[in-house]
Amino acid sequence: MTQFVLYGGKGGVGKTTCAAATALSLAESGHETLVLSTDPAHSLSDSFEADLDGEPRELRTRLWAVEIDPDDRAEQYRELASSLAADLRSAGIRLDDEDVEEVFGAGVPAGGDEVAALDAFVEFADSDRWEYVVLDTAPTGHTLRLLDLPDVMSATLEKTLSVRGQVQRLADSAKRVTMGPAYYFGGNRRSEGGEGFEELKARMERARELLTDPERTEFRVVLVPESMAISESERLVERLREAGLPVRTLVVNKVLEEIDEGCERCRIRQDLHEQRLAEIGERFSGLDVQTLPDRVGEVHGLESLEAVAERLSA
Repeated sequence: MTQFVLYGGKGGVGKTTCAAATALSLAESGHETLVLSTDPAHSLSDSFEADLDGEPRELRTRLWAVEIDPDDRAEQYRELASSLAADLRSAGIRLDDEDVEEVFGAGVPAGGDEVAALDAFVEFADSDRWEYVVLDTAPTGHTLRLLDLPDVMSATLEKTLSVRGQVQRLADSAKRVTMGPAYYFGGNRRSEGGEGFEELKARMERARELLTDPERTEFRVVLVPESMAISESERLVERLREAGLPVRTLVVNKVLEEIDEGCERCRIRQDLHEQRLAEIGERFSGLDVQTLPDRVGEVHGLESLEAVAERLSA
């Protein structure tokens, strides 16, 4: 069965670098691996120095990467909205294209980025093409919404399907009265959007099932050795556990390890980082804590990622 590794944390802590390096390490260990970015502000392309889009691209033997663009999936949600609007019209409830546009924005409903992310996650997770799928998630706020989304969407779609069914029954009843026998020979088929709603609901429920499976999924939190980052990560770990997501690993990035002994400011900062690491060990007792050194500049390209991969346990 495909295994899943998710990286999360606040913006700018190095989630993308960790996800890319882990995927590279897994691929080099002989595993067919896909690294998937669900962050609307994609930087996976920058990490690999490669042009990525919504279709998996092979970057090296057994290493594939993909960036999900919610806009690419907008038409799917628009079709569902149009199907519902058609049913409402058939029952005499006026909802034109402008109304649909106003309710659904540019075709993506509220939380559309997260819907697209989960939709893509399930699609690739159930393909049986990869042994590992590594996810680079959006910053903490987006990730928390993503965790809530399967339950919220399932309830919303359940209610939508119920309302849709009632509307269809009312419309059918009215047509039978007004059309008489002609109703049964007039090709009065219901719109097929209900199947799309059912499929989307099933995918959201499947996402929840996969994300909370401790045999297949691990969520790794990335942070930097700063007080605010530690506190935010503590809240994220607590929230992940409440949601049933397995958390076993913390990656502390940008730790100052090697310094010029003649630099007093560097020594003070190094001492502070050591104190923060000790604090992290106490506050996150039971988690595997891994560290990455503070590097000058961004990590770009496979060669740079290999150096990071050597420090991370795949």
